[in-house]
Amino acid sequence: MTLLALPAAAAPHVAMRLVAETARPAAGGTVTLAFDAAPAPGWHAYWQNPGDAGVGTRLEWKLPAGAAAGELRYPVPQRLLIAGLMNYVFERPFAMLVDLKVPAGLAAGARLPITVKADYLVCTDDLCVPETQTLEAVLTVGDGAPDPALRARFDAWRRALPQPLGATATWQARGGVFRLGVPFPAEASLDQPYFYPAASGAVDFAAPQKVTRDGDRLVIETKAAANLARGRIEGVLATGDGRGLAIIAEPGNVAPAAGGEGAWGAALAAFAGAVLGGLLLNIMPCVFPILSLKALSLARAGETERGARREAVAYAAGVILVCLALGGTLLALRAGGAAVGWAFQLQDPRVIGALLLLVAGIALNLAGLFELPAPRFAGRSGATGAFATGALAAFVATPCTGPFMGAALGAALVLPTAAALMVFAGLGFGIALPFLLIGFVPALRRRLPKPGAWMARVRRILSVPMFLTALALGWVLWRQAGSIGLMVALIALALLLVGLWLTGRAQHAGRERAWWPALIGVPAALVAVALLHSGAAAPSAAIAGAQPFSEARLAALRAEGRPVFAYFTADWCLTCKVNEKTSIETEKVARAFRHGKVAVLVGDWTDGNPALGRFIEANNRAGVPLYLWYAPGAPAPRVLPQLLTPDMLVALPGNGS
Repeated sequence: MTLLALPAAAAPHVAMRLVAETARPAAGGTVTLAFDAAPAPGWHAYWQNPGDAGVGTRLEWKLPAGAAAGELRYPVPQRLLIAGLMNYVFERPFAMLVDLKVPAGLAAGARLPITVKADYLVCTDDLCVPETQTLEAVLTVGDGAPDPALRARFDAWRRALPQPLGATATWQARGGVFRLGVPFPAEASLDQPYFYPAASGAVDFAAPQKVTRDGDRLVIETKAAANLARGRIEGVLATGDGRGLAIIAEPGNVAPAAGGEGAWGAALAAFAGAVLGGLLLNIMPCVFPILSLKALSLARAGETERGARREAVAYAAGVILVCLALGGTLLALRAGGAAVGWAFQLQDPRVIGALLLLVAGIALNLAGLFELPAPRFAGRSGATGAFATGALAAFVATPCTGPFMGAALGAALVLPTAAALMVFAGLGFGIALPFLLIGFVPALRRRLPKPGAWMARVRRILSVPMFLTALALGWVLWRQAGSIGLMVALIALALLLVGLWLTGRAQHAGRERAWWPALIGVPAALVAVALLHSGAAAPSAAIAGAQPFSEARLAALRAEGRPVFAYFTADWCLTCKVNEKTSIETEKVARAFRHGKVAVLVGDWTDGNPALGRFIEANNRAGVPLYLWYAPGAPAPRVLPQLLTPDMLVALPGNGS
């Protein structure tokens, strides 16, 4: 790059204005000032740490006596690699914020002249120009109310600032490799993450970074800086869409992610867990009837050794391929930035509705309401029918995997793609294993009961767990889509039932084309299910009555004399999620809050809501978690510790403090 001097008469290449959030700050209060900057096309300014080249902005203030300017806060930068040098820059309009402390004791109407000299470097890909601008503003002491015309702009500028993580990260450097471990919930959204160190001495700026999700943490690996610093390291973790988290990392041991060293050892352990979990799934009510009838069909059919093995392999192929398809789709969605987990398809109420119709149809078939070739998955249908049965068993099993598969499937989401798919295949193999043993071990087949009239009774008995599965799916649908969604599902079930019942009556009467009513009822039911959409789910029993936080709602509840528990959380805050699962969202706490008539307000700061940010700052916190207890009549809230226990919350309504 070539460094040029800027002629005195030349216009700056970064248009910059000094903007105050309020022109009438209160005496003794704080006013936020913004350096509203816009680089000219083809030019860029620099972040606080410019990277391998460049200079950040330097400020020289002239302020009234007693006034003080805080630290300059930058938004999340961009990366620009030129000739092997990494630059942390701003190529688009951006704003840097500063909090100005107003002296106390000033009379209303007093003038506050502010002058600031900004020195910075602005560059193109080929040349750089040092520039200086002197900016001025005159404020007047007043009531401190923000200017309504500027509220939206300041809100947008605050959203672009990195949000405090709320938990300490850990770093280590060994063998020239820098590794950073960041607490970060597995379900939180993340898109093209990148770590921007706030100063040199941590990483080689131009080296590529490898980011791996490892359960509830991120592991970032890159080349360590040649002049490695000691002690605390600070920086910003970009999380996508111009957002980021302010990171503070202390030195320590950072274990490699499961996707790095030892990945295949972790994959083998996860594979073994998946096989065991899949095997146990066969006793679940959504899988056991399918497996039982398919196994009994071999005894009824009197298959040859070769035929039994062929059906067993076909059944296993159907199970494993569906598990691989679901797992592969899951990995693809997560690679695209979606925060989804196993059984992700069940997050769509239309999928739940279709699954409800399928399970109900199977249950009605087992109960003897109708006989239709398509649902006779347990019949003498050879390899094709066995494959379809396996596929059906795997798909129906997805709602039941939770109790057995949490660790294995959680590991699969941070393993390399090939290893992760091996885990999903292990789940399918575990589901198929009992039928494989029956198909390949003649002694097991010989122990199966001989065909007889008892099979009709067993078939009806096996319809009971399928009906129970249908009820469970109905409950899930109600949670997802609310009462209206459940009503739509009941209408769909009624259409399905009428169609299948009329088909069954026609079949029992020996009529031709008996399946026509079903061909009308089934599509009509599916059309009804397609109308489902997510609605307001019924509140969990543990947090019944919780409301979104707003200062107006808080004031109204306090005016009523109600005790209020307000907590502020974010999807990316691991401490928040631990507290919610172990303390806040427990029946013990919910019971105590109901007894004490405690109102619960929840502030979700995941998207950096500026209104919540201002309230959090007003309570002397830089970020989440924040837990506030408002006792009736108390002048100020009690700030609770960042690590909660159920007993701590249960005691709040009792002592009133």
